[in-house]
Formats: sequence, C-alpha cells, structure tokens
Amino acid sequence: MKIIIVGAGRVGASLAESLVSEHNDITLIDPDPKILADLQDRYDLRTIAGNGALPRVLKQAGAEDADMLVAVTRSDETNLVACRMAALMFNVPRRIARVRSPEMMEQAHLHGDEGFNVDHVICPEQSVTNHIERLIEFPDALQVLDFADGKVTLVSVRAYAGGPLVSHPIEDIRKHLPKVDVRIVALFRENQPVAVEGYTMIQPGDEVFCLSATEHVRTVMAELRRMSKPVTKVMIAGGGNIGLRLAKSLEENYHVKVIDADRKRCEDLASQLGSRTLVLYGDATDEDLLAEENVQDVDTFIALTNDDENNIMSSLLAKRMGARRVIALIQRKVYAELVQGGQIDIALAPSNATLSELLKHIRRGDVVAVHRLRRGVAEAIESIAHGDAKSSKVVGRSIEKIDMPKGAVIGAIVRGSQVIMAHHDTVIEAEDHIITFVENRRLVPQVEKLFQVGVGFL
Repeated sequence: MKIIIVGAGRVGASLAESLVSEHNDITLIDPDPKILADLQDRYDLRTIAGNGALPRVLKQAGAEDADMLVAVTRSDETNLVACRMAALMFNVPRRIARVRSPEMMEQAHLHGDEGFNVDHVICPEQSVTNHIERLIEFPDALQVLDFADGKVTLVSVRAYAGGPLVSHPIEDIRKHLPKVDVRIVALFRENQPVAVEGYTMIQPGDEVFCLSATEHVRTVMAELRRMSKPVTKVMIAGGGNIGLRLAKSLEENYHVKVIDADRKRCEDLASQLGSRTLVLYGDATDEDLLAEENVQDVDTFIALTNDDENNIMSSLLAKRMGARRVIALIQRKVYAELVQGGQIDIALAPSNATLSELLKHIRRGDVVAVHRLRRGVAEAIESIAHGDAKSSKVVGRSIEKIDMPKGAVIGAIVRGSQVIMAHHDTVIEAEDHIITFVENRRLVPQVEKLFQVGVGFL
C-alpha cells in the first residue's frame, strides 16, 4: 500500500516505523529536514521537507497515485487542510486526520464530504484517556482491551504466588471455572513467549493474556491475582489535555486530585472541573506536597505531564510514599521498557494507543479493531470473516484446519450477540468477528491474508 504520512513527530514516526516493517511504500512529510534525515537513515522510506497542506508538496510526495493519506501533525488545521487537498486535488481514496481540539472533534459536519473530506478522525489524547479509564476500572490488570462492541475483553495480568491457577497446568482452568468459557491466548515468562498448551504450567510472575466474555473478566482474573479493593481515590500529576480529559471522565465516580505546576493552568482547570475535583498548584515531585495531600491513601497515582523524567520521578516517589498503584505516561519507548513492572506498575506509551486507533483503518481485510500489546511487540486483531468455503481461507473451516502462522492464535469468535471461545473443532461462519492474538507483529501480514476474500467472491 502506498501511504503518505504528514507529520514526523512521535505519532508520525511511530506509524512510519510500524508500516515500513509491514512492507508498505511510505512517504513522510515534515518541515524539519533534520528529523526527516534521521528517520530516513533508520527506515526504508521516502521523505519530503515541506508543509503537507500545500498541493505542491503533496504532488511531490506522490499523492496522485497514493492509496492513503494520514495527517498527524500537532496542528489540527494543517491535518484537516491536508486531507481536503488530498481529496479534491489528488483523489486520494482514504484520508485520516489527527484532531486534538475537543471543539473540532464535536463538529462532525466538518469532517465529511461537506467539510474537510476526512474519512476518519483520531484523537490521541482521548485514546490514552480511554485506556487509563479501563486500567482504573480493573486495578489488577496490566492491559484491558475491548472487542466486538464490548462483548469480549482481553486482559493481561501478572500471576502471583498463591493464585488458584498459579503453579497449575492451564487445562485446570476448566475445573476451577466449569461455568465460564475462557481462553488463555498467550503467556510470557521473563519477556519470552511460552507455548500455550493444556499441560503448560503458569508460574508466579508470568504475564498472562486471557480472553473471555466481558461479564466474566473479574472471575477469570481472580484465578491469577489477589484481587484488590476497587479504586476510589485518584491523584493526577499534570493538568494538560490528557489530565483534564481524564479528570472530567472520572470526577463523577471517584475522588480526584489534580496537581499542576502552572498557576494559570490550575485556574483554568478549576473553572472546567466540578466541585468533587481538587486542583492543586505545585510540583508533583515535591515530597512535602504529596505528604500533605495524603498520597499514601491514594489508590491510583497517574503522572501525565509532558516530561518523561518528571513522570518517572513523581511516580517512583508516590509509590515509595504508599500509593497503591502508579501509572506513568512515558513518550520514549526505551524509558518505558526500563521502568515497566518495577516500582512503576504501568508505563504508558501514548504512541501505542494512537497506533491502535490508526491501524484498524490501515490493515488489509475487514479489520474492526487493532490493539498494540506489550509495548508494541504483539497485537490483538478483530477481523470479520467474509465469503464462503470456496473464496475464503477461514469460512467453513474448523480452527484446526486453518493455516495460522506459528505465534498467532484465534482466541474468540463473536457471532451476532453470541461469544464463542475458539476450540480446535470450532467452525467459522461468514460474518463472524474473529479475535486473533499475534505474539509478534511481524506475523500480521500473514494473518491479514487469511481474512482476504478471493477473487471468486462476488
């Protein structure tokens, strides 16, 4: 696929890295030639220095025969205009724009053919906010991901010594939970994948990925974790776009405190948030401030400033002072990999949440959802099966007859309102939603081909 990416910031660079590795033809546009030179040295892609909203630059980038344009600069205006130029002047078939402004997001009429000709709008801040909300709802999980309009949930947990299923073979889960259909789709031990077989023993410290109908998630987690009490008190360090969105979404159901080091921003936050949210002016790395605000009683401390080092330091400090769980937003992948699972419970890379939102529009085949897992190494994909036994490689076949690459596993099927955990003899029907776990994203192109309908299908 020939794809033009406008904007070489963190989102654009991460997207380019992901798509180049999947053998797409990528052209990256950005005004900064130094950033482009660095990316061109690292990846097999073309670069154009310039403003991606200008027709001349788009033409130079090959917009006349491009399959897709993805505009992800930090400027909403540039992204929207780039999409409009791509549609009107070059007839680029698919156009995706990053829009950060809540006001612009709400104006749906601006995005379609009557407006800026945007096919899909993404908002990184909202994607990260949604992800954090699910982690607060399930305080023992490392990741919580929804599929099929919320009917199915994939949850990642760290197994602890003494859990009912820990130090037992996976097949024992049927004895422990005879009325709950659940599938363990992946197991990682010391960051290495372990084959998931009935006889595989779950060990303390293993990272376990479980797939089940959403109503059974807590029951399944209890087999692997000592379940914590529900979250009631949340402290947020950083009142930027994400901090404000998160506080707004939480304040009706939780006691929320927001700390920000900018006095003017604190005044803005106080005017936009309700009376249940306390806004504090100060530095989240100030031990005295955290002590005064009883950080030791906080269920979840979330560091969301624009500075990775501040987020790491404030999270480490909050954890040392007694916060039950700490989550840090960390832009640099290497930092996130270093601190995840230590004193910092969860290190969030915002680019992964954004990529998940983007990839569902870019993947080949009829893909409904894509979720990046394990800091971008693995993926979970929801695809729709089309065709019949003659035109499809999956429809009319049992799971054991499908030529899945090693490292990819079909975990669940959603047929209408019915959730079916995939077993070896489960037969896939047309229009089923198939949820597949891929332990390494390099396998994704092979999985995509399985769900593409042959030319004989009309």
